[in-house]
Amino acid sequence: MDYIELTCKVIPPEPWVDILISQLADIGFDSFEETEDGFKAYIPLSDYRGEYIDQALKLPVVEGVPEIFWSTAEIGSQNWNQVWESNFEPVVIGKKCYVRAPFHQPREDVEMEVIIEPKMSFGTGHHETTTLVAEWLLETPLKGLSLVDIGCGTGILAILAGKLGAKPVTAIDNYVFAWENTKENIERNGLPFIKVLHGDASVLGEETFDVVVANITRNVLLEDMEKYHSVLNKNGMMFISGFIEKDKKIISLKAGSLGLKPAGEKKEKDWVSLKFIKA
Repeated sequence: MDYIELTCKVIPPEPWVDILISQLADIGFDSFEETEDGFKAYIPLSDYRGEYIDQALKLPVVEGVPEIFWSTAEIGSQNWNQVWESNFEPVVIGKKCYVRAPFHQPREDVEMEVIIEPKMSFGTGHHETTTLVAEWLLETPLKGLSLVDIGCGTGILAILAGKLGAKPVTAIDNYVFAWENTKENIERNGLPFIKVLHGDASVLGEETFDVVVANITRNVLLEDMEKYHSVLNKNGMMFISGFIEKDKKIISLKAGSLGLKPAGEKKEKDWVSLKFIKA
């Protein structure tokens, strides 16, 4: 599969880069890499609609609004791994979990490691949305709890949960490359009990879970939260991420309308992750 790479220069970058990334995610961009003066964003060529870019990169007219310069280029599937490998540095999350690619050397000074070959999937632990949920998982006693990771990308959060003792674990993604990549990464990390499903929230059936993880985008969260709620056990925990500060209110209102009780939040830059409990 071929991809479109959008290179965006933002002057000044903060706090606008996070807002622009969120708006691009709403139109289908699924992978992002922050640069010194902006960011790069990626979308499958088949999903790319150039006419939506100008609107997605539009910001409100306020004092301090930045200058934005952007361009696009097509990347063939054969070059995708080269793009990631050239930019993928290992990362330590919560001083406990070392996330690395197979071509990085292991470390002995951390409690656990997750080995991720990203290929054409999003989620290496570098982006704030993934990091925030990983931090929730690292501080939550998961042993023996059932968990589902919706929009799993590379499978990093499902794999981390499995290593922390969650069982059974289900990972779901509607992007076929993410589905395939998650299966490979699960095998790479020696967690054969993790089940991987191809699809969106509609593939959730009668099975229920103690923990629901959803790191997607604001619009998908709002559309599918009722389904997440329906498969969450009583007193179960829901960790959601993928949205910025200005969207926290609408996300919280939706959760509250379902009877979910707020139980904490994490924030990094302008990205927010919320925890809810099903009363």
